[in-house]
Amino acid sequence: MPTANIRQKLHNFIDTIEDKRVKAIYTLFEDEIEQEGDWWDELPVEVQKEVDQALAELDKGKGIPHEQVMKKYKKWFTR
Repeated sequence: MPTANIRQKLHNFIDTIEDKRVKAIYTLFEDEIEQEGDWWDELPVEVQKEVDQALAELDKGKGIPHEQVMKKYKKWFTR
């Protein structure tokens, strides 16, 4: 079964089970869930701002499409 289908089934399952079972599942994965965002907080504030700015520019349609970048730098990947 494709991972996307498994994710959807898990989402549906969690959305419909009683609270005590949701809490039990959370307890199993709590350490991993809580650590998920830690890497962002460890980045210097300047880097966070630069990433946020770059993402905002991409949202406005600014930037170079991936295909164009790959074509331009094809030589880097064909060694």
